[in-house]
Amino acid sequence: MTFKHDVLVVGAGLSGLRTAIELAEDHDVAILSKVYPLRSHSVAAQGGINASLGEDDSWESHAFDTIKGADYLADQDIAEILAKEAPRTVIENEQWGTAFSRTDEGEIAQRPFGGAMYPRTCYAADRTGHNLLHTTFEQSLRLGIQRYDEFFVTSLVSDEKGIHGVTALELSTGEVHGFASKAVVLATGGFGRVYGKSTNALINTGDGCSLALRAGVALKDMEFVQFHPTTLWGTNILITEGARGEGGHLLNKEGERFMSVYAPEQMELAPRDIVARAIRTEINQGRGIEGEYVHLDLTHLGKEKIMSRLPGIRDIAMYFAGVDPIETPIPVQPGQHYSMGGIDCNEKGETSLPGLYSVGETSCMSVHGANRLGGNSLLETLVFGRLVGQAVAEYVNDAALSTVQRVEDGTFSERERLQKMILNERGESVAEVREELSNTMDELVGVFREEKELRAALDAIKGLQKRYDNVAVGDSDERFNFALVRALELGSMLDLAQVITLGALKRTESRGAHWRVDYPERNDDEFLKHTIVTRENEELELKYSEVTLGKFEVKKRSY
Repeated sequence: MTFKHDVLVVGAGLSGLRTAIELAEDHDVAILSKVYPLRSHSVAAQGGINASLGEDDSWESHAFDTIKGADYLADQDIAEILAKEAPRTVIENEQWGTAFSRTDEGEIAQRPFGGAMYPRTCYAADRTGHNLLHTTFEQSLRLGIQRYDEFFVTSLVSDEKGIHGVTALELSTGEVHGFASKAVVLATGGFGRVYGKSTNALINTGDGCSLALRAGVALKDMEFVQFHPTTLWGTNILITEGARGEGGHLLNKEGERFMSVYAPEQMELAPRDIVARAIRTEINQGRGIEGEYVHLDLTHLGKEKIMSRLPGIRDIAMYFAGVDPIETPIPVQPGQHYSMGGIDCNEKGETSLPGLYSVGETSCMSVHGANRLGGNSLLETLVFGRLVGQAVAEYVNDAALSTVQRVEDGTFSERERLQKMILNERGESVAEVREELSNTMDELVGVFREEKELRAALDAIKGLQKRYDNVAVGDSDERFNFALVRALELGSMLDLAQVITLGALKRTESRGAHWRVDYPERNDDEFLKHTIVTRENEELELKYSEVTLGKFEVKKRSY
């Protein structure tokens, strides 16, 4: 069956929902999501959302902190938009019903976050993403937006003229359907599950970025992968930066607050890339605990503060590590957390393919540059969700719906491709290939990188791609065939692992989250540029584009 809509939004997290809300009153918009919206990864964001609400703060300070934190790779015009729109965005969500934490005077409470000159991170205890997603989802329900839940998009239907729609696997039936549209917005989130040690949900497999790459659209700055400093040792569940914002201390096995060596002014509230490298250095140099982790100590904060501001973190520590942070420090280690790179697009979400847009963590505008500040990701989804929605509305007003035949032809081809995968009952194990990929990325393309290991990783990924051509899904029912879904996700992750590693190999400098031990200095003469990767005839092509500078002079980054 072929469905028809003016706009298709792929992904039902905060960015996808906010884009659809902006379009809903005047356009026929539909959302496709491989999970129920409230299971989107936006729900896992803990710490907060940035906005310059304080009397001493300003959008200029917010923009500067963002650009400096990005190690000057952020496009300054995009960072300016983010900072200017932030107060409006937070207030909009408060009016929609988001239950922000409050000061004694009844104002929205704000806590300090890494790399910021002022406490500007608005929060709802340590469940900010949860609150924002539920509120935004409620607004989509109010508007009656059409949704196709548990539909896995398998391909973009496009040609040189632009986008015509998508094909999607309906999980409950196993049927492949076509969706014809004037425009498609990719809002599928990040690709953290390319790594094994990650805070990301299992659904974060980079489907949107892979779809775009296969359709001839460029990916940008994919080598910049953020490793959150504090993930729970053993499970890599996120321990919010808000724990340090509330006054938590990082301690090595000697009980020393070692951040005084790496960022003497901001200590634990230095940007994430600096703190993650500091923790990894302590561990590598023998000052880690059991050679694996350091301690995040909250005990001095007291029971009342922990229970009121970090109740979720206490639950996580107790249930998954067996420690009560009121009494005992939490064991933490760096883990993959966020993707600064994504689909190459402008501030309107426009890509090189007419009618194809991108927003949220799937996109790279670039607002985060080489390193994202905590509190800016939730903000990005909502700020640019609204603005991309406005841009898409203008586009579809003048666009015509493509001929349905193109989508039907694409759907037929996808049915044949997926059927072939299902019928291949004997071959390579999806689980084994995925585990080898995760280990390769963790061990060779992690916090610290160097040429020999990156070349070994590229060779390993290419070998895994060859094995993937013969993966066996196994004998299973067509309905809710998650073995097939896992196989399709693995294809996406292999695509992106190669792009990440190639970009990391070619960028012979250290900047933000990308740290080359063999090139430890930042090189603005050669690499104050964005990495642009496309795929031509199954081969990756890499080039660079200029960073948009502005009022903030490029300087040495220190904290």
